[in-house]
Amino acid sequence: MKHLIAAALATTALAGAATAQDITEFNIGILGGENAQDRMNNHECLKNYTEEALGVPVKLFAPADYNGVMQGLLGGTLDMAWLGASAYAGVHLQDPEAVTPVLVKINLDGSYGYHSIGFARKDSGVTSLEDMQGKVFGFGDPNSTSGYLIPSVEIPTAGEGITMESGEYFGEVKFTGGHEQTIVAVNNGDIDAGVTWADGQGEWEDGFNSGALRKAVDAGLVDMNDLVEIWRSKPIPEGPIVLRTALPEEVKTKMTALIDGMYEADKECTYNISAGESLGFDPIDHSAYESIVAARQAKSN
Repeated sequence: MKHLIAAALATTALAGAATAQDITEFNIGILGGENAQDRMNNHECLKNYTEEALGVPVKLFAPADYNGVMQGLLGGTLDMAWLGASAYAGVHLQDPEAVTPVLVKINLDGSYGYHSIGFARKDSGVTSLEDMQGKVFGFGDPNSTSGYLIPSVEIPTAGEGITMESGEYFGEVKFTGGHEQTIVAVNNGDIDAGVTWADGQGEWEDGFNSGALRKAVDAGLVDMNDLVEIWRSKPIPEGPIVLRTALPEEVKTKMTALIDGMYEADKECTYNISAGESLGFDPIDHSAYESIVAARQAKSN
């Protein structure tokens, strides 16, 4: 597998030695969604491929929250990350020159959208937002698109009197810290319902084709037959893989080619880094995220 990618990179006529003179290391940030050790394990294959492609040591970083990755990109200590759309918007609003979106995950149907999925335990009797009045609703991270930004905009429009103010419609609105934490908290009955992300395609029993529910099923954390969907957002543009804009052009070209070619070269690695079944990654640019930037800016005003 590695030789396939190495051969593909060789055809771009970029010399690894030249790259090594420009950078001495390459640091990849991994956004939250599952526990840090699982994130590191799932991205080990990407780390190895990157070291082979660039000829420099590569380190993986799995901060406790989304902001850790965002600040690493803004501060120049991280060179690459797969961001959610809202996290990308947050970085862009602070420094439009910090990162460049280059690739986006493609679903099995060729689309690059996903959904925020509201869910509860089946035995709780909660089947809709109407049933959530006075109950505890969990959200992942303030910088998450599906775990906060989009639900905070769309849920209040779903019914009369629904607000995101804790204690008004919902008995409590609380942050769990991430997607995996939300799923576990609902499954354990610690909160009445929560939101997480999924492509919304495939079977509910599998946790859909890709997303946090699929990862939780793969990890043996939940049986989807114990859970029920209670709300679904409109389609959200999948977040981009971004590269630090100040990186040498040859480094950016190599890393874009590496991940763009991953689906053909190593489907297992692609599954690991794309949170489940996908068609890999295709090129994307900033224009795909202008609506999310506007939504995030509106929330901060």
